Parts: sequence; structure tokens; C-alpha cells
Amino acid sequence: MARLTVGKRMQDISFSTPFEQGRTLSETVKRVKGKTAIIFLRYYGCPLCQYDIHQFAVSYDRIRKTKGQILVVLQSDPDDMAQQMEKEDLPFDIICDPKQELYRLFEIKPAGSKEELVDEKSKVKILAAREAGFSHGKYEGEELQLPAIFITNHERKLVYVHYGKSIGDILLPEELAEAMV
Repeated sequence: MARLTVGKRMQDISFSTPFEQGRTLSETVKRVKGKTAIIFLRYYGCPLCQYDIHQFAVSYDRIRKTKGQILVVLQSDPDDMAQQMEKEDLPFDIICDPKQELYRLFEIKPAGSKEELVDEKSKVKILAAREAGFSHGKYEGEELQLPAIFITNHERKLVYVHYGKSIGDILLPEELAEAMV
């Protein structure tokens, strides 16, 4: 499949969360009146990913005001995640993709090297994650994985597409909320 682009329809996918299996994107986008942002990060043990997840969680009222929702995709095992968290811990769902099938399907490629993975913006976020107390957990998936964000409407038509160029290259919660209006 080719990289996703604005205006195209996102393929329907079936996915698992730490607490549910076999849900589809087509049914999930219809759970809200607004848009759905699908945010691809690395894995739950990654401190920068923990930081980003935390930032989206504490700012989730901004997303609710758009009448939308977010889904975060991680290369983490759903059973491992279910042991580390409760369903009520986050105001959004985590899609677990330990085999990285969705990353390949949507052509979210890893960086070519560690130097490509981390730019100046990423270094600032990594420092903020450390200062906030996030620490490295279990390694999973592709260590050089780059992020991506897709925003879709009820018909899964893409209204926003961004393939990250470094590990820290994703929208801030307020930027994401603005893109979902």
C-alpha cells in the first residue's frame, strides 16, 4: 500500500487494545461526532512515548471540545499493557500492534539511524520526559520507529496526514485539537 495522503480513504482495520479485541476502525470513528486522530508512537516502555501519552491524557479536554477522539498505536503487547494499566487510566484507547502490521500497512518507516531518529526538538522533549520522571521500560518493536499522525472523519476520509521525521515530530495536544476542528 502507498503512503496515506489527505483526501484518501483510510483502510478499515481490525485491532486490539489491552482490554478489547477485534474492534474495527470503521465502528470506532462513529463513536464520536467529530474526527478521530490516530497517533502512531513507538512502544509503552519508551519514556518519550510515555511523556506524549501523558501530555495527550492531561490535555484531553481540548480533544473532547472538538467532539473528537484520539487513538494511540503502540508496538506493545496487549497482555503486557493490560498488566501495567487499568482501562480507566487513559481517556483514549491504545491500539496494540506488537507485530508492527499497521506500521507496515501505512508505510510508517523507521529512521535509518539513531542520528536521524533524534533531532533538536526531540532532545528537548526527551529532557522534558526525564524531568517529568518518565523512565525507560521494556524494549519492544522497532527501536528506530518514527511517529505518524492521521486524522480522519466518519467515512475514514483523511483530513490530516503527517509522517514524522524524528522521534519528537508529532503535534502538541493544542495543535492536534486545532487540526481536529
